[in-house]
Amino acid sequence: MALGDLMTSRFSQLSLAVSNHVIDGNVSSGGYHEDDVAYADLMSQRRDLDAASTSSYANAVTSTATVPTTMAYLPQTVVLCELRHAAFEASAPTGPSDSGLVSKWRPKDRMKTGCVALVLCLNISVDPPDVIKISPCARMECWTDPFSMAPQKALETIGKNLRDQYERWQPKARSKVELDPTVDEVKKLCNTCRRYAKSERVLFHYNGHGVPKPTANGEIWLFNKSYTQYIPLPISDLDSWLKTPSIYVFDCSAAGMVVNAFIELLDCGTSNYPGSSRDCILLAACEAHETLPQSAEFPADVFTSCLTTPIKMALRWFCTRSLLHESLDSSLIDKIPGRQNDRKTLLGELNWIFTAVTDTIAWNVLPHDLFRRLFRQDLLVASLFRNFLLAERIMRSANCSPISYPMLPPTHQHHMWDAWDMAAEICLSQLPSLVEDPNAEFQPSSFFTEQLIAFEVWLDHGSEHKKPPEQLPIVLQVLLSQCHRFRALVLLGRFLDMGPWAVDLALSVGIFPYVLKLLQTTTPELRQILVFIWTKILALDKSCQVDLVKDGGHVYFIRFLNSAEAYPEQRAMAAFVLAVIVDGHRRGQEACIEAGLIQVCLKQLHGFTQNEAQTEPLLLQWLCLCLGKLWEDFTEAQTISVQADVPAICAPLLSEPQPEVRASAVYALATLLDVGFDSFRDGIGGDEECDDVEKNRAEMIIIKSLLNVVSDGSPLVRAEVAVALAHFAFGHKEHLKSIAAAYWKPQPNSLLNSLPSLANIKGTGSGNIVSSQIGPLTAMVRDGRVSTSSPLATAGIMHGSPLSDDSSQLSDSGILNDGVSNGEVNHSRPKPLDNAMYSQCVLAMFTLARDPSPRVASLGRRVLSIIGIEQVTKSVKPAGNSAWPSDPANSLSTPSISGLARSTSWLDINGGHMPLTFRTPPVSPPRQNYLAGIRRVCSLDFRPHLMNSPDSGLADPLLGSASGSERSLLPQSTIYNFSCGHFSKSLLTASDDSEELLAKREEQERFALEHIAKCQHSSVSKLNNNSQIASWDTRFETGTRTALLQPFSPIVIAADENERIRVWNYEEASLLNGFDNHDFPEKGISKLCLLNELDDSLLLVASSDGNIRIWKDYTLRGKQKHVTAFSSIQGHKPGVRSLNAVVDWQQQSGYLYASGEISSIMLWDLDKEQLVNSIPSSSDCSVSALASSQVHAGQFAAGFVDGSVRLYDIRTPDMLVRTTRPHTQQVARVVGIGFQPGLDQGKIVSASQAGDIQFLDIRSQRDTDLTIDAHRGSLTALAVHRHAPIIASGSAKQLIKVFSLKGEQLGTIRYQHTFMAQKIGSVSCLTFHPYQVLLAAGAADACVSIYADDNSHTR
Repeated sequence: MALGDLMTSRFSQLSLAVSNHVIDGNVSSGGYHEDDVAYADLMSQRRDLDAASTSSYANAVTSTATVPTTMAYLPQTVVLCELRHAAFEASAPTGPSDSGLVSKWRPKDRMKTGCVALVLCLNISVDPPDVIKISPCARMECWTDPFSMAPQKALETIGKNLRDQYERWQPKARSKVELDPTVDEVKKLCNTCRRYAKSERVLFHYNGHGVPKPTANGEIWLFNKSYTQYIPLPISDLDSWLKTPSIYVFDCSAAGMVVNAFIELLDCGTSNYPGSSRDCILLAACEAHETLPQSAEFPADVFTSCLTTPIKMALRWFCTRSLLHESLDSSLIDKIPGRQNDRKTLLGELNWIFTAVTDTIAWNVLPHDLFRRLFRQDLLVASLFRNFLLAERIMRSANCSPISYPMLPPTHQHHMWDAWDMAAEICLSQLPSLVEDPNAEFQPSSFFTEQLIAFEVWLDHGSEHKKPPEQLPIVLQVLLSQCHRFRALVLLGRFLDMGPWAVDLALSVGIFPYVLKLLQTTTPELRQILVFIWTKILALDKSCQVDLVKDGGHVYFIRFLNSAEAYPEQRAMAAFVLAVIVDGHRRGQEACIEAGLIQVCLKQLHGFTQNEAQTEPLLLQWLCLCLGKLWEDFTEAQTISVQADVPAICAPLLSEPQPEVRASAVYALATLLDVGFDSFRDGIGGDEECDDVEKNRAEMIIIKSLLNVVSDGSPLVRAEVAVALAHFAFGHKEHLKSIAAAYWKPQPNSLLNSLPSLANIKGTGSGNIVSSQIGPLTAMVRDGRVSTSSPLATAGIMHGSPLSDDSSQLSDSGILNDGVSNGEVNHSRPKPLDNAMYSQCVLAMFTLARDPSPRVASLGRRVLSIIGIEQVTKSVKPAGNSAWPSDPANSLSTPSISGLARSTSWLDINGGHMPLTFRTPPVSPPRQNYLAGIRRVCSLDFRPHLMNSPDSGLADPLLGSASGSERSLLPQSTIYNFSCGHFSKSLLTASDDSEELLAKREEQERFALEHIAKCQHSSVSKLNNNSQIASWDTRFETGTRTALLQPFSPIVIAADENERIRVWNYEEASLLNGFDNHDFPEKGISKLCLLNELDDSLLLVASSDGNIRIWKDYTLRGKQKHVTAFSSIQGHKPGVRSLNAVVDWQQQSGYLYASGEISSIMLWDLDKEQLVNSIPSSSDCSVSALASSQVHAGQFAAGFVDGSVRLYDIRTPDMLVRTTRPHTQQVARVVGIGFQPGLDQGKIVSASQAGDIQFLDIRSQRDTDLTIDAHRGSLTALAVHRHAPIIASGSAKQLIKVFSLKGEQLGTIRYQHTFMAQKIGSVSCLTFHPYQVLLAAGAADACVSIYADDNSHTR
């Protein structure tokens, strides 16, 4: 299968895993998380089966009538299960590494052998005294018979041959031969070689066939000048002359003696050269007790022949053992046609196969670090060791064991030798015909094809936990051949995709130089797979960026990124590779700018913003990240980009549906805010940047764009906004400090009640926190004095800020002077931006500091510390059970608890590490830690002597004199490192557990359908006090506020006013988990919902202030994890103290509906984590109850404070379907609302506080179909079963009534007197089990009871 097809098919299968598309009205969610790729697969399979499960939004509402009944009840949407949800709060991700484990594969110091010293002690025609030769005896030396010519000529010929044999392996090394030398000649030779080689390796080859064996002390023998005596040369002398690095080859009997002496020398540390132990390599022909083979079938120097002429030696040895030995004349072996380095010839092919086989044996047998040292560091050493493996095989057949230092494990029986024998036999069988006819065509061996098949089989069945594929070094060799290259690259790509461990293995086998070299090819079909392979390598190891730029590899990827025919996912990979190349690498940044990378990226982004076509989100994400990395800390690139109007091109991406794209766009824009930081390094103050009009305009556009996403639904995006604002605040801190000082200046005449709260000021539908309505703020700082009429001068301008109540009557003179010196604002130049913009930035910083996501909030607090605002919390324990003082002014006026105080130093704030909170002191009893006060921090700019104080804490430098090092203390962006994680995961295969997830899902669907049918068809019998199956004392001090029953396990979840959540198993009566929703609760929890209930469910917790927090693993004690958090309500009505948020979740559409004391209903898409609509509620009153249809996506109903009910459908153009006023007897707020079970549209049940329950059919003209007067003036809760024809209502009079949909009362549950004769509190919440007739009731007395009808009871 061609790689293009492979990649296309794999990528199309994975389109769900890397992007979020809306299909058939279902917002699918794939994911980068391993488990979530499985989800994506699962979803796609389900979609094939159930394409008609929900209607398209564009269709008429009536089209949903055709939905198959069963599937309509089982939503296919899965949300919030992507990589970003797995660990955003838990950890800061790390990107590709450039140190540690991954760089081990890189040879520390590539080396070459610069000099070869050849010493031959043959003394032809004189046998040494300790050798008794057999007859016939081995005679050949370097394939020359020394007795075929005069001794001196033979000696010279052998010396020349040996030099030629070595030069074939290392042509550039200088070779020197000494024939039958004296000790002095050898000393001179060694010193000359070391001097010439400098720090390179020297090879010393010793042939001692004409002298006695080495002595027990490890001395080798040479001659005296007259050849009358043998003179010993101690190995220590040799070592002292040759020094290190060096490699010794000893071809003589008992050569092991020398090796033993050398090892002893190294162990004793008596080596003459420091560090010689580090890089000395020895190869010896046999062990200390052995003599060399004398059989005539071998040459006399069989060891040297194996090391220097391996193919000839291997074939001669093999030929005598092969079936061909009768038909093949061994003399033909010398006539093998071709050249060793030409793989298209017979000799070249044999050499290539031999290299692959020996490399493979070594790779599979040796430890990887030893393999890298011997086989990848030095070409000549690698060749000698490959050939040494052959020597071991051949010489062991003659009972002789070559040895080496470092020692190698035995390899002579490795099964890859069988593959070599077979390949050799096939090649030799062609030899006679090729020698006869030089024009005959040589048929290449099938060796490499077979090995690739074996590798492919391993890929189909192997894994990280199995033995690595032994063919990896062969794949490397195959890359050299054009005919196999494409297939080898595809298989290599599949292997690398298995995980970082696979990339590390491939790099350690030596893949890097090969794939680097391939970037110089222009073959079009290799481009996709090469980009894929480089993506995998760089996702693991960033250090390759240097090699890529040095070899011009970046140009390859820029061209690929610019090619229109490449798939967007593949172009995203090229953008990733380029981002890694420029990441923190100035040379890479310069090279990419020269090659036009900015223009290429902008062209693609511009094309996207113009066309409005759906572009692959991964590509958009990486275009932004690539640009951001290119601009980071590089003023020249930033200037080019500002001139190219980049801010205007990137701004539209901030409304993209994918949070990763939005976060990456924020990051890219934020790096442009760094323009002008270079001036800091020159010691110029942050506010004294050159007043460049173009730069200011760009900065204005960027800041305006960023302010629009301060309240984005994804914490990933908000974290990037916080980092961006920190950089902006650092550059503009003087202006921002004066604004912040004025913001905290308390006014004697509070305008609090007459001014709109800033949180209410928002742009239409975009979810921004501040907007142009803050017009008056421009007049704020006038001549250095604060205008008291300015809205920002009022401390309580922001809802929920610590002074947004009567405490703003307090006054503390002199606060403004922290930002204002002697009555004048300390500016030496005009402001780059206007005051309105600075004011909006300050408010945005406060919004971020109060963020529901702990990580974003801590970033927000760091931003505030830059502009000199630090908030301090003290833990004050209330005495006894006394309630919190209800008058906030009193509490704040007590200096011991709090107050607006000036901090003279950072030292009394514990170095700026105290928790920071924004809270109004609550009326209800609080938790132990709560806001005690706020301190404006005096700027250290005026007190530089404090800067060097040792314990001045983190924030000091941020406020001190500007220097380059301070920037490192600013919060850093994490989106780039986070995004890199995508590429280190498998991109071509779904995760293994998709089947498991699918099976679990199917089982839960089966359970749901079975029980839905039971609920629909069984008549509900009575529910009364006798129906109680469980009762649980939650021990909530303030009573149970809301409860929820799990669909597939006997678990009930309850929460209280103080935002404590407890999880209880009602069958085993055991508490599973209990945790706080967050540290500083405000008004309790308004709703609990389950997300993805048919899969791994998540718990959505909505607080009354509109903050949404979503948890996973919430049933495991202490293991609950934050998935995401955001504020669902933005902006509320003037003068409103509390939001009283009401929310509901609709799994079918993936939408969360939220409203409260605001004039609209917010529509959040949780898959996009984005506010997609703000629907006007068409009423002056606020929403008091919300319910979404669990069958018809996009349909929801709202009940209002004035008793009116409205049905909305976001698929219709004007959204509002019908308004009705069913509660006419007495105007009272709607307490509960719900859709009646079944597929009918627009059938609603509504209950008002007055006690009446109305059954409505929006399609009929009448306002109500049926009225039940359930409770007189005291109705507190309503529950409508999702599938059974049953509803329940609760009252403040400790009473629960259960009715059928026809209005017939099915039962009454009265709370009994307890044994202490104390009446239990009013019913606070009711909830039905989604698929069974089970009712959970929570009361103000902290008790939760569960009731079952008789049918469920018997079950």
